Order: sequence, then structure tokens, then C-alpha cells
Amino acid sequence: MDLEQHYHQLWTRSVQQFESGHYEYDPMIDAPVDSRRGITLLARAPLNVRMTIETMLSDLKASEPEQYYYPITDIHLTVLSIISCYENFSLSLIDATQYVALVQEVIIAQKSFKIQFRGITASPSCLLIQGFPLDNALKKIRNGLRQRFQNSGLQHSIDKRYAIQTAHSTVVRFRKPFIQPEAFLQKVKTYREVDFGTFDVNELELVFNDWYQKTGITGVLAKYPLK
Repeated sequence: MDLEQHYHQLWTRSVQQFESGHYEYDPMIDAPVDSRRGITLLARAPLNVRMTIETMLSDLKASEPEQYYYPITDIHLTVLSIISCYENFSLSLIDATQYVALVQEVIIAQKSFKIQFRGITASPSCLLIQGFPLDNALKKIRNGLRQRFQNSGLQHSIDKRYAIQTAHSTVVRFRKPFIQPEAFLQKVKTYREVDFGTFDVNELELVFNDWYQKTGITGVLAKYPLK
């Protein structure tokens, strides 16, 4: 996959929709009860990179405060969604230790890898930081996990929604009609090529999470240092 082209196509299609006034809003963000839960293997950018992203989010929030901006604690990169969030899933339905052990078996030989967060793209419902792996380590980890889980007999939904190939980080979700959509879009466009930083991924986290990876809900099942 040519990530540059993929992100560009996402951006072009989404901006066309935005310019015609079409945004998709997420009604579940403000739902009083959201029981969707899942299990995810993720990575986190270092604090300095997330602070650079936070500066952008603060600027956007000043224009459109009613949208959902990810707190700095919740910004993440999904390595693999192992059990995609669904209603009423809980850890009591699985043996979490088996998941922790299986991931460990795949991760144990893996080295740290570099990601560049450069520019933003969009979908009709959100804004994303464009992530670019600088080698094939992330791809190797994902493929190793896919193979092991498919042969494990453990409950999983890997690739059921889509086969993840990007290294993006969702940072804004749309939840209410915009006050000044044209002005917001013009401000968003100024961040299209911003370099948010390149960093080493030295650790992965296996988490039990909600749809938005909210810190107050997400629980860490295991941390895996990379060589």
C-alpha cells in the first residue's frame, strides 16, 4: 500500500464532502451509557509529539468547541484491533491471560521501530494524523499476530471491519453541527502538511478499551517492551 496516496485519497474525498456541507456525526460520544468494549494492541507517541498535536487541537477547538478532541492522554496508534468493540463485551467472556501470552510470543523477537507523524487527513466523521512507518517492523508484527490468532481458537475479530495497514492516529471526531464549517475547514487545511515529529516505538500496550480509548475506561492488560 502506498500510504501517501491512500491518505491523499482520503483527504480529497473528505474535503469534497466537507465543502458540500456533508459531515458525519458520531451520536455515541455523548451517549449516557456506551457498553461497547474490545481489546486492542496499541502504541503511544512520546509526550513531546502528543503535545505538538495538542497545540493543533487547541487551535481547532477554539473555533469549534463542540467537536470531540482527543485528550493528550488518549492519543494512540492502533497496532491491531484484536476484538473490535461491541456491546456488552467484558473480560469475563475470555481468558485474558491467553491473549497476553499469545501477543508476548509474537512480540518477543521484535525490535523497536520508527513512525513519522506528518500531516493530517480526514474521513467524513473525523480528522487523523498521518503516520508513516519508516521500516517494515509494524507490518511484521501485524502479520505475525494475524497468523497466530487465526490458528489459536481464541475469540477475535481481526480484519473483520477492515485490514488495518495504516499507522494513523484519530484525534478529532465530529459530534455536532459546525458553527462556522467553512472557517473550520480553512483552519484544518493549514495543518495538512505539518510535521508533528518522528519517534521510536519502544513499547506496545495490550488494553481493554472503549471505542474512544478513554483513559478513565481503558485498562492495561500488559505492556511489551521492544528490543
